[in-house]
Amino acid sequence: MLRTLALALVTVMALAHLPASADEALQPPQPLTELTQLQQTIDSDTAKLGSANGEMKQFIEYRIKEHANQIHDKFKLLMSQQPLDKAQLLPLLQKHLAFIDKVADYYAADIEEFKQQLGSDNDTGIMYKLAMRDRQRDEILNAKYETLTWLDALGEDTQAIKTQLTTHLLKRSDMLNSLVHFTQDKLKLAVDEAAKAGKDVTAEQTALVTNLNERLSLTSASLSVAIELLDALSQDTTALKQTLFSISGDITQDVLNVDVASNLLDQWWNKAKSQALDNGPGLLFKLFIFLLILFLAHLAGKAVQRIVKKMVSNSKLKFSKLLQDFFVSLSGKTVFALGLMIALSQLGFELGPLLAGFGVAGVIIGFALQDTLSNFASGMMILIYRPYDVGDLINAAGVTGKVSQMSLVSTTIKTLDNQRLIIPNNKIWGDTINNITVEHQRRVDMTFGIGYGDNIEQAEQVLRGIVDEHPKVLKQPEPTVKLHLLGESSVDFVVRPWVKPEDYWDVYWDITRAVKMRFDQESISIPFPQRDVHIYQTEK
Repeated sequence: MLRTLALALVTVMALAHLPASADEALQPPQPLTELTQLQQTIDSDTAKLGSANGEMKQFIEYRIKEHANQIHDKFKLLMSQQPLDKAQLLPLLQKHLAFIDKVADYYAADIEEFKQQLGSDNDTGIMYKLAMRDRQRDEILNAKYETLTWLDALGEDTQAIKTQLTTHLLKRSDMLNSLVHFTQDKLKLAVDEAAKAGKDVTAEQTALVTNLNERLSLTSASLSVAIELLDALSQDTTALKQTLFSISGDITQDVLNVDVASNLLDQWWNKAKSQALDNGPGLLFKLFIFLLILFLAHLAGKAVQRIVKKMVSNSKLKFSKLLQDFFVSLSGKTVFALGLMIALSQLGFELGPLLAGFGVAGVIIGFALQDTLSNFASGMMILIYRPYDVGDLINAAGVTGKVSQMSLVSTTIKTLDNQRLIIPNNKIWGDTINNITVEHQRRVDMTFGIGYGDNIEQAEQVLRGIVDEHPKVLKQPEPTVKLHLLGESSVDFVVRPWVKPEDYWDVYWDITRAVKMRFDQESISIPFPQRDVHIYQTEK
C-alpha cells in the first residue's frame, strides 16, 4: 500500500511539472527556473510531511533531501560563473537559507522527541537514532555555512547570522565532546562485560558493543565536522582537536596542524620532563631493582632445575624420562614467573588486576586454542600414566618407531627407516598404544612347513637344534618347537624362541636362513601350494 502511494505521489508531481507546449519542451529550462521548480516541489512535499508517518514519512524526507541537494549543487554552479546575477540570485539564496533553518528546526524537534524517550528499555537504540540525526544535522550546518559564504559574495551582511552559528557550534562541539567521552566509557564497560562472559556472552551483549561502537564513530564524525566549521569561522579549536585525537586515536590531517601538533608535543614533553625531574632517581632505582630481581630469578630457576633434576632422577617413584624433563622445565619456569611478578610489583604494577587480566585472557585464548589444550591434556595423561618413555619402540596413531622426544603438546617419533614424525598427543592418547620394548623379553613367532612325506621327528630335531644353538635366544622362558597344523600342502611347525627386544629381528632373520640351509642339507622339503587335477572322460 505504501509503495503504491509513493509511486502515485511521484507520478502526480511529475505530471504537475510537464511543459505547457511542445515548444516549451524543446527549450532547455534555465538554471534559475529549475531552482524555482525544485523549491516549489520541496514546499509541496514539506506540506505533506506533517500528516505522513512510517515509511511514507521516510520517503518524503528522502525526496526533500534529494531535491535540496540538487538545489545546493545548482547554486554552487551558478556562484562559480561570472558575472553574478545578484538581483535574481539573492532572493533565491535567502529563501534557501530559510529552508535550511526549517530543516534544522525539524531535526531539532526530532532530537528533542528522542531525548524524551530516554529512560526506556531501548536507550541504546534511541541514542543511536540521536547520533544518526546529529549526522544529518551536520550536513545542514555545512550547507548553511556554504550558503552564508555565497551571500557574502553577493554583498550581503551575514555577520549576525555567522555569530549565531558560531555560538551554536561551540555549544554543539562541547556537547559532542562530552558524548564521545560518555560513549567511549560505556563501550569499554560493555567490552569488559562481554570478555568476562567468555563463551556465555549473550546476543544482547554483542549487539550492545556493536551499537556503542557505531554511535562512537558517528559522534566522533559529528565532532570533526563541528571542528572544521569552527576553523572556517576563525575559532580556536586546538583543545577540541587534541581531545578528538587523544580519545578516538584517529590520525587525520588535523594532526599536521602546527598548533595542534605543537601543543600535543609540549604537553607530552612537559609531562615527561616533570616526571623525569620528580621521579627520575626513584624510577632509575626501581628499574635497577627490576633487572636485578629478573637476574636473580634466572639464577634461582637454574639452581632449582638442578635440584629437581637430581631429586626426580633418584626418586623411588621411578619417574619416566619424560616426566623428569617436565618437572625440571616446569620448576625453572615457575621460579622465573614468580620472580617476574615480584619485579613488576617493584615498578608499581598491581598484581591483582594483572592476574585477573591474565585470567580473562586465558579464557579467551582457551576457546581459541581448544585443539592445543586437548593435546596439552593428553600430554599430561601420558606423563602421569607413562605408557612409554624416551627410547621405547612403540606403535601408536598408525606409526611404528622409537620415541626420541616429547613435549606437552606433541611426541617426536623416529621411524625404523629413519624418518622423524611429530604426532599430536591427542592422536596418540586417543588410540591404542603398543609399547614394543617396554618388556625385557619378546617372543619371536615363526612358522615352517615340511612335506607330508618327510620325517616329522627329524624336522623337529633340526628346528630345535637351530634354536638352541643361536647365542641370542634366551634359555628362559624355554623356546617352543611344536607341530602345529596339517595344512593343505604342508605339515607346519611353530617355532617360538624368546629374545631381548633389541635382538628380535637378528634372531628372526638368522633362524629363517639357518632353517632353509639345514633343511636342504637334511633333504627335508619345503613344499609349495599345489593341486592335483583329475580329468575324466565319459562316453557319449
